[in-house]
Amino acid sequence: MSAVPPAARPIEFRNATLGATVAVLRETEPPKLADALHMMLGGMPDFFSGEAAVLDFGALTEFPSRIDWPGLTSLLRRYQLQPMGVRNLPQELAAKARQAGLAILDGAELGERQDVPRPMPQPVPEVRPEPAPAAAPAFPADTLFIDRPLRSGQQVYARGGDIVLLAGMSNGAEVIADGSIHCYGPLRGRALAGAQGNAAARIISTNFGPEIVSIAGVYRTFEQGVPAAVAGRTVHVRLLTAGTEHKLDIEPLQLD
Repeated sequence: MSAVPPAARPIEFRNATLGATVAVLRETEPPKLADALHMMLGGMPDFFSGEAAVLDFGALTEFPSRIDWPGLTSLLRRYQLQPMGVRNLPQELAAKARQAGLAILDGAELGERQDVPRPMPQPVPEVRPEPAPAAAPAFPADTLFIDRPLRSGQQVYARGGDIVLLAGMSNGAEVIADGSIHCYGPLRGRALAGAQGNAAARIISTNFGPEIVSIAGVYRTFEQGVPAAVAGRTVHVRLLTAGTEHKLDIEPLQLD
């Protein structure tokens, strides 16, 4: 069973460098968004813990004549998101957004990279160059920590990084990570690592018993049950490649 691609979802969440969560909307009707949020977050009412949110309408293919701002903001507050602004919104809809208490923002105000024209360089006197400063270390992508058990029907996606499950997950739940998946507790349901093709991603579980595992699109299902050699044990899953052959290596992990 494959996961719903992020681009096909009515709503997607991203992080901005100033700490706000960016909600990329491909749908504006609150009932449809409510269904999508319930599927993604399992209805957990405090999933975002009061984070500020910016609503990004840049992914919409067609804008409605009006937007139900009270319904939209109320829905996000139900999940402990605090809408503070919008971006990529047509001018004719911006006035109502302001009346709803939302600021009109752009990428620069969110701390995101902007491509701007550069002026033509001017001749300067020749000077002795100073030693180039050492490059700043690159920080890894954010890791998403989930400290509650994931129930059947819940789906969580760690975009651009790893996901750490501190209380395990149940059958029927699904976790997707662009990086690796670490599960400290029962791993049930579907665990899909390396979702964007990262073949170096791994899956580690202290209690192995999933319905399906995948790394970079290479799947292993367990319709007939998990093999006794790894069932309920601490297990390490990785992708092995030999020429054009790809297979998942599922082995007990010794923690001596």
